Amino acid sequence: MRLLLIALLGLLLNACAGPQLRGTGDLGLVIERAGGHVTLVNTTSRQPYARIGGLGDLSHASAVYSRDGRYAFIFGRDGGLTKIDLLDARIVKRVMQSGNAIGGSISQDGRIVVAQNYTPGGIKAFDAETLELLSDVPAEFAPGQFSKVVGLADTSGNRFAYALFDGGEIRVTDFSNPRQPTTRRFAAGSQPYDGLVTPDGRYYLAGLFGEDGVALLDLWQPEKGSRKILDNYGRGQEKRPVFKMPHLRGWSVAQGRAYLPAIGRHEVLVVDVATWQEVGRIPVRGQPVFVMARPDGRQIWVNFAFPDNAKVDVIDTLAGKVVHAFEPGKGILHMEFAPRGEHVWLSARDDNKVLIYNTENFAKLGEIPVESPSGIFFTSRAVRIGF
Repeated sequence: MRLLLIALLGLLLNACAGPQLRGTGDLGLVIERAGGHVTLVNTTSRQPYARIGGLGDLSHASAVYSRDGRYAFIFGRDGGLTKIDLLDARIVKRVMQSGNAIGGSISQDGRIVVAQNYTPGGIKAFDAETLELLSDVPAEFAPGQFSKVVGLADTSGNRFAYALFDGGEIRVTDFSNPRQPTTRRFAAGSQPYDGLVTPDGRYYLAGLFGEDGVALLDLWQPEKGSRKILDNYGRGQEKRPVFKMPHLRGWSVAQGRAYLPAIGRHEVLVVDVATWQEVGRIPVRGQPVFVMARPDGRQIWVNFAFPDNAKVDVIDTLAGKVVHAFEPGKGILHMEFAPRGEHVWLSARDDNKVLIYNTENFAKLGEIPVESPSGIFFTSRAVRIGF
C-alpha cells in the first residue's frame, strides 16, 4: 500500500508540473541572411535558445510581431511570408506571396499582416491567424505602369502608409474592411526610398533619393496634402556616390527632434518636429544607413555604408554631437535596443557574430555566434507604432 501511495503521489506531482509557463517580452530573433535561418534569442539571459531554417532568401528580410509577442512574421526577399511561434520554436505556416518583397507591417489591431513588394509591386494583406490572402492592392501610378513599394508603416485605424519609388507618391490604404480596402494618393517627389511614422502616429515621412528633401504627410489632416521639408539640403555641395540606401524605419525621433540620414553625405540632419525646419547637422564618420534613437531618446546610434561599415557613432541628444565612436566589428548591418534601452545588440555580418553593448558606459557585455547576421528584431516591437 505504501509503495502504491508513493507512485500515485509521483504521478500527481508530474501532472501538476506541466509545461513551463513563460512570457514573450524578452524574446527576439536574428535574421541569418545567407542561409535562410533565424536564431531565436532571449534578451534577459543574452543567449540564443533555438535556430529555425527553411525560410528561403532572407537578404534584406524583416519581421513584425503579433500583439502578444508570441508569433513573428518574417518577410523574405524572395516573397516568402513565414509565421513563427517563438515559444514552440517552429514554423507555423509559410506562403509565397510575391517574387521580390521588401518587408511588411502589422495592423493596429494585430489582425492583418501587410507585405510590400518590388515585383510585381503593390501591397498584399493577409489574415494574421491563417495567412489567408485578404486583398491585393496594386501600385499602378499611371496606366500600365507599376511601382516598387517602399517605406510601409502601420498607422491608426488599420491604415498603412507607404511610398511608390517609381511613381513618386505617398499612399495611405485603409483596411477597415480588409477585403475591400480604399486608398488615398499624395504627391511625394522624386524616388522616395523609405519612410517612417512618428512615435505618435501623426506624421509620415518619406525620404527622397532623386532629389534633396523629405516628403511629409500629416496623417491626422491628410486633406491638406503632403509637403516637402529639408528642400535642397545639399545645395551648393558636391554630390557623392551613394554606397547603400539609408533606412528610415526604426524611430529616429527623439526629444522633439527628428534625426535623419543625409543621402550620400557624412551628416545626420536634425529637424524640429514642431516646425519641421532644419535646426542642425551633426558630422559623422561615413554615409549613415540606420540612425536609431534609444527608447528614452537620450542617444542616437548611427551605422554606416561601405567602406565605413565597421564603425558606429553615438550622438548625445543633449550635447548635439557624437560622444562615442568605435569600431565594434566588421560589417555592422543593424542595431536593436533592449526594450528599455539599457543594452544594444549589433549584427556584425562579416564576423558572424551578434555583439551586445551597455549603452551607458559602452562596455561590451557579450557576443553570440550567428552566421551572417543582419536584422535583429525584439518582441518589444509588438506594442510600438511603425515597427
